[in-house]
Formats: sequence, structure tokens, C-alpha cells
Amino acid sequence: MKRALRATTAISALGLLVFASGPARLEAQAAKAPRTYAITAADKSQGSQAHPELLAEFGGAVTGPQASYVEQVGKKIAVQSGLSNATGDFTVTLLNSPVNNAFAIPGGYIYVTRQLTALMNNEAELAGVLGHEVGHVAARHSAQRQKAAQRNQILGVLGSVLAGAVLGDNALGQLGQKVFSQGSQLLTLKFSRSQELQADQLGITYLKRAGYDPRAMSTVLASLARQNALEAQLRGSTNQTPEWASTHPDPASRVRTAMTYAGSATGGATNRDTFLTRIDGLVYGDDPKQGIVDGTKFTHPTLRFAFDAPSGFFMVNGTQSVTISGSSGKAQFSGGKLSGTLDSYIASVFGTLTESNQARITPSSIEKTTVNGIPAAYGVSRVQSSSGTVDVVVFAYDFGNGQAYHFVALAQAGGAEVFTPMFRSLRRISAADAGTVKPRLLRVTTVKQGDTVRSLAAKMAYTDAAVDRFLVLNGLQADAALTPGQKIKLVTY
Repeated sequence: MKRALRATTAISALGLLVFASGPARLEAQAAKAPRTYAITAADKSQGSQAHPELLAEFGGAVTGPQASYVEQVGKKIAVQSGLSNATGDFTVTLLNSPVNNAFAIPGGYIYVTRQLTALMNNEAELAGVLGHEVGHVAARHSAQRQKAAQRNQILGVLGSVLAGAVLGDNALGQLGQKVFSQGSQLLTLKFSRSQELQADQLGITYLKRAGYDPRAMSTVLASLARQNALEAQLRGSTNQTPEWASTHPDPASRVRTAMTYAGSATGGATNRDTFLTRIDGLVYGDDPKQGIVDGTKFTHPTLRFAFDAPSGFFMVNGTQSVTISGSSGKAQFSGGKLSGTLDSYIASVFGTLTESNQARITPSSIEKTTVNGIPAAYGVSRVQSSSGTVDVVVFAYDFGNGQAYHFVALAQAGGAEVFTPMFRSLRRISAADAGTVKPRLLRVTTVKQGDTVRSLAAKMAYTDAAVDRFLVLNGLQADAALTPGQKIKLVTY
């Protein structure tokens, strides 16, 4: 989470996790191979304008040897697309984001997050993911879908969908989605199933041309499906599909489809050990510079504050905000500039919760208070809807030097008290406390004689689901037999 909110207007190809239909559709699609269009001057101009905003939206670019390696692989696969034969025409960026994501935009700009990179298990999988995204651009899918562009949240989408589920599919549900989309936003395109099939097909074709094992596309899709299921399990949800991809609910079908197109022939490089060695040391999960979620505690060592979510609530940290989700309500924490009083700041936050053509929500009153020595104020608005009455709370804090932070919370009428301990928990932390916050790192180690899944999982920097996390991270099944000398990934402090 950064200091203030910022909206981004860029075209993002987030098709990798949108699940498609079966092999028959893929074979039909293969017969309709899309024309590839070369990068134009207009493409380069559009991409260069969007690039800085995307970097800001996704935590900036990772630098160093891991980023150089990802760039090398990305350019190798990108030139297979026909967009350009010159590697210098492509800009490949490893993003400092804890979200599993990859996308590309016109002009030769290709992105993958460090979190998604850490989930992969060989170089061919990385090439397949980047090839899929390049395929969307090569086939001009974004141009074809421009009229279907829709604002959609990327990092905070979990809160948006859950708010709709709690508040109902009506005006109040829309309000909930508005509240929880104030953070990281992009102008995204919802690709059709046929376009996703084309991008899969093109990615696999590029893998073959570059000499990689084309089956890598199906294995990375399988890892993503397992990671989605694990995240659903950890937050107590039965929905194992990414919320924004809920209209494509069958990841297993897409895995099978990708394998069918890859064919049964063996061969092609995976470069597994090289890949693992080159990504060793990546930050995993939250970067302390953006704040860290640890259970129900959020700590920002750079901005020097912390707060605690209610017991049983699940937090998601984005570059601009932190979403707090539970069965009894939803909240989001973010910040902004304080140019006047807290009263005017709270009023301005309420003003962002509705569109210009909708009735504005205003607090019945604004009460002043102090929280752990920090000047604070809060306002509550009770809103009537066909499905009941909902309380909207904005609780803001004056951190001095023109900086404020605030929570926006939604709950059924009378239920917002569940957030009171959280509102009262926000506190400054000392330099010494900030210094104790350490990032989790991806570490590659070699299996030794006597090592087991459980003994290695016990070294993971987690107190919950350590074995499940270890298996998914390494693409292993529960009955996997480890071999001495085998490289595996751990997440440690």
C-alpha cells in the first residue's frame, strides 16, 4: 500500500487466468489462426504513455539479476510472435507485485509479477505465460474488444466481489463495489473465450518455435489452478476460481486443452534448474516497502504504522490500499492528502462512493476522537435499500504533515461495531519495531538425504498450511517422492 490513491488508464491483457472450453473448440480455433500485426509507431506511442502508469500501479519494476533473466526469456519468446524480429523492440518488466498476474500492451511492452514468476517451476513455463500475453497483442485482441472495455479492479477485486455478495445485487451492492474499487484500478478488457483460446494456441506455438517444451503451458495453468484453490481454502471460501474470472469456472478443462494442443511428442527444453537458480532470492508475498500482512496484522515499516483486522477477517494488500474481508462486513484502508480538516476529508471520501448521477451519501454527523494519540474523526451514513439497511463508515486519521489515512467500512445496519477494535488499533510504530519487519524470500535449496515433504515444509515462513503451500509452490502432489540433489523452492524470512 502506498501513500495515496491513484487511478490508471491502461489496456491490460489479463487473459492468462480466464478459463476456456474444451479441445474441440481449440482445434476449431487453430484452423483460424489470427493474422499477426507488426508493431506500429502508434503502438509504441500508446505503450510508452501507459508504461509509467503501469509501473506505478504494480509497485514498480524489480531490478537486478532476476529481472534481467526474465527480460532475456521474455524477449526470446516475444520475437517468435512476428511482431518484430528485433529484441530491442520489446520491453519486458518484472513487476514488484505480490499478485499472480501477467499482461501485455501494444508497443512491445510485456509484464509479469514476481509472485507469478515464483509460482513457476521452469523456464518454459515462464516463456509460455509471456507468450500467451504476447499472443493477445499479436492478434490485436485489445483493439477488437476496445468497445467492451470495462473498469475492473485488479489488486482489490476480492473485496469488490465479496461486497456485492454481502450487500446484494442492487444499488447497495454497486455501492460496495464502488467502495472496494477505489484502490488499484485499470481499464481492462474482458477477452472472449475464443480470444483466450487463440492466445493459448499462440503461446504454445511460440514455445515450439523457441525450442521449449510446449507442454509447459498446461503445467503452469495447473499450478495456477492449484494456487487459486489454496487461496480460496485459506480465506474460507469454496470458490476456487479468481473472482474476476468467475464466468469461466473450469480450470481443469483449460489444462487438458493446452495439453491437447501441445501434442504428445516429447522434447523441448524446460531449463528447470537454470530457472530456479536465476529466480532465487525474489521477494515473495508483500514487500515491506508496501506494507506486510501477517495474519490479521498489517504493518507498514516505511510509513511507520500498524493495525489489526478483526479476528476471522482476511486481508489483501494492494499497492494503493488494503482490503479487509469477512462474512459480517468489508473494509478498505488507504490514504490521501489532508489539505483541510478531517471533517472535509471525510466528506470528500464519502463523495467518491457514488457516481455523479447518483444521490450522494453523506454522514449524519462527524465525531472527533483520538486513537493512540493520533487525531481522528469518523462519520456514519445509514443507507436504505430493498434488501435492508446498511451502514457506511469512514474513519480517518490525521498523521500530520498533510497526510491522512482512512478506513471505509460496510456492514449491515448495526453491524459495523465489528470494525471498532480495528479502527482503534491503528498506531504509530517505532523505528526499532519497523526494523523487525522482514520480507519473505523465495529460496532455492537442494534436497538432502532424509528430507521429506513435511520436513522441508516445516522450514516455510508460515504457521498455516505449510505443507499445502510447499506442494503448490513446487508443483508437487501429496505423495511426491523427493530425490537427493533435486532443487526445490522454500519461502523463508
